[in-house]
Amino acid sequence: MNAGFGNMVAVDKVVAVVSPNSAPAKRLKDDARDGGRLVDITQGRRTRSIIITTANQVILSAVQVETLASRYQQEASRAVHDSLERQAGGNS
Repeated sequence: MNAGFGNMVAVDKVVAVVSPNSAPAKRLKDDARDGGRLVDITQGRRTRSIIITTANQVILSAVQVETLASRYQQEASRAVHDSLERQAGGNS
């Protein structure tokens, strides 16, 4: 999934995409920074979303939460469709 500026995140590794404006999100970001788990892909722009991965990495993105959610839906749907096609092709 494109997370902004040509940076990609594996759809199957995404746990959540959250807004960075709440106090818990800010604590999450600070804890990740302190723990060496923070990845900043904002290219110096304002953080508009925080992506949390299965590996407990915290990724800061300059792309809106809604935009990432839409991209996630598209990629997940494509993965399911591809999987169904492979199953159907294997059964013929």
